Amino acid sequence: MPESSVLPKKFSGGPHGLGDPDDRSLRKVETEVVIPKLIREKAKNEKCIPEVEDFSKCCKDSSLFMIVKCRNENSALKSCLSEWYHNEEFKKICTEEYLKERSEYRRTGIKKPMKRA
Repeated sequence: MPESSVLPKKFSGGPHGLGDPDDRSLRKVETEVVIPKLIREKAKNEKCIPEVEDFSKCCKDSSLFMIVKCRNENSALKSCLSEWYHNEEFKKICTEEYLKERSEYRRTGIKKPMKRA
């Protein structure tokens, strides 16, 4: 007797019941939450490294006065992150990376460990 599910096949099918590995459609939560988070993390860890380092160093050196003393570093970091967040090519790269990871998860049932900076 086949298993029945209230979810559409693309979300409940596949070898492990995790969804169709070849489905490339995105749910609203993926486009509005998951992928933007990936974009921010990837920009912070790969594209804005000097700005992150400068801001972190300033905060460590300034302790309680960091709000006042680190305005320039904070502005530079925000500007860099914003530039990459709104870069359409970078968005496409991050979306493809997400779809590849999701497909692999649906195919194998094994979650990829989160990268820590």
